[in-house]
Amino acid sequence: MYSSSALNIYQQNSVNTASKEKLLLMLYDGLVKFIRQAITSLEEKDLQKAHTNLIKAQNIILEFMSTLNMEVGGEIAKSLMALYDYMYRRLVEANIKKDAKIAEEILGFAEELKETFEEAYKRIKK
Repeated sequence: MYSSSALNIYQQNSVNTASKEKLLLMLYDGLVKFIRQAITSLEEKDLQKAHTNLIKAQNIILEFMSTLNMEVGGEIAKSLMALYDYMYRRLVEANIKKDAKIAEEILGFAEELKETFEEAYKRIKK
C-alpha cells in the first residue's frame, strides 16, 4: 500500500508533466467528481461537504473561464464562455438552495463536455 505522501508526490508529478490537453481532461474529471460528491452529500444532508464540493466545482469552472482565449477561439470560445457562465451560476444556486436537482442538471453538462474533450484528445493523439 502506498503512503499518502507517496501518492501526493505521484499526483503532483502527474500534473506537472501533463500536456495542456491532459490537464484539461484532469480538470473535467475533477469537475464531474466534485459535482457527484456534492449531489451525494446533499442527498445525505451533509451540507458542509456538499458546500465544499460545489465550491471546488465552481472553482474549476472559473479556471475554464479564465483560460479561454476569446480572440483565437472565436465563436466556439464565446459559446463555451456562455455555457461555463451558466454552469457556474447554477452551481452557485444549487449551493445556496442546497438543491441536488440543479447540481444534477449541471452534472449532465459536465459529463457531456468531458466526453467531448476526451474524444478530441484521442483524435489529437492519433
